[in-house]
Amino acid sequence: MVSGGGSGGIDKDHPIDHPARDDPGGKPYFGYDGGMKILVIEDDAQAAAYMIKGLKESGHVVDHAADGKDGLFMAGSENYDVLIVDRMLPGRDGLSVVEILRGAGTTTPVLFLSALGSVDDRVRGLRAGGDDYLTKPYAFSELLARVEALGRRKSAPAAITKLQVGDLEMDLLARKVRRGAKQIELLPREFRLLEYLMRHAGNVVTRTMLLENVWDYHFDPQTNVIDVHVARLRQKIDRDFPTPMIHTVRGAGYCLRA
Repeated sequence: MVSGGGSGGIDKDHPIDHPARDDPGGKPYFGYDGGMKILVIEDDAQAAAYMIKGLKESGHVVDHAADGKDGLFMAGSENYDVLIVDRMLPGRDGLSVVEILRGAGTTTPVLFLSALGSVDDRVRGLRAGGDDYLTKPYAFSELLARVEALGRRKSAPAAITKLQVGDLEMDLLARKVRRGAKQIELLPREFRLLEYLMRHAGNVVTRTMLLENVWDYHFDPQTNVIDVHVARLRQKIDRDFPTPMIHTVRGAGYCLRA
């Protein structure tokens, strides 16, 4: 484990806490498949070497900055998957480094690493723009797990909050629909129906798909519920516009296209 002395030293009684890797294929010991590019901003040379060694052994590419000024420059000029930032740095402290990066629009996930471990210290780090906060002394396996979790979070696709097909727009958070300059009021079921059609724009959507995904039926109840709702939706979406968007595909289902 790494001790909390100064900005970060190594407790020689606790060497790096994973066994030597004996996999001849050279795969990361901890099982993370996607190697990342990581910037470590740490002024303690011994602590930095310990950390970098472990990260590289786990399949990652690592750069190092020994002070806040160089770290800020490197983080702002290179593309990194994760930043590991010590709070107490010469030149510029870790909090201000991250605050400047966030102010400049950098969204790279940040793990703060510090001997300052009170609740107030952790809160300050997170409010400065940190995504996670780990106090010294720490186990390397925990640091690695946190770093790789941040990497997965970055690579995850952003949640879709708006849909658009031609001049038809749907705001999923505000639950509003607009076509051109006209706002369209929809009932909850109509909203779900239109959302499903928009998510599959350009493709034929069958009755079975609509029953299972909009009405939660896993069988055909032999009703005209879909036809009725599609007709109502057409009245609201297409009636006042020269180009219809909801099309019936005979013998197949429906298709929404601009």
